[in-house]
Amino acid sequence: MESKSEHKGIWKYGDQWEEELLFLKSIIDKTELTETTKWGGPVYVYEKKNVIGLGGFKDYFAIWFFNGVFLKDEKKKLINAQEEVTKSLRQWRFTSKDQVNEKDVLEYIREAIENEKQGKVIKPAKKEAIISELLNAEMAKNPDLKSAFEKFSPYKQYEFLEYIETAKQEKTKLSRIEKVVPMILANVGLNDKYR
Repeated sequence: MESKSEHKGIWKYGDQWEEELLFLKSIIDKTELTETTKWGGPVYVYEKKNVIGLGGFKDYFAIWFFNGVFLKDEKKKLINAQEEVTKSLRQWRFTSKDQVNEKDVLEYIREAIENEKQGKVIKPAKKEAIISELLNAEMAKNPDLKSAFEKFSPYKQYEFLEYIETAKQEKTKLSRIEKVVPMILANVGLNDKYR
């Protein structure tokens, strides 16, 4: 017999927030979401898509938005709890029931449902590797360029390669390479200036 607590995982503190979580549930019940249980806790779905989940933790209880990355978050409530693990999940944490403003919570949930209806999701990053023969040729001629390029994260390397290779004509590709070579050498990512 294994103990129950092993299953509860992130809900192991649910009991200490019982009243608060029930209050959150009562708010969510006013929306069109359907409550299900996944991973041992309440998860609310819209047409089988996970929209929000609830959980109690040691120091707070939280509502999380599975695609929270798309919420406008005008009230600056959301945090990205696990930056590395998930790109889109956002948590809204509370440490007392008084912090739960029903109107605000409903506004966020309705926006999350609307986003779900519009099919906003982060497309899984199954990016094909891009090979730029032309850039490779440049790097073969210029070892500094090669070592500078290799210092970039794979994502930034990908942005450069995508930028070069989305050009249809070779001469455009070459002019794009001319543009990015100084950036690469200066260790400036393609989109750094917009970030």
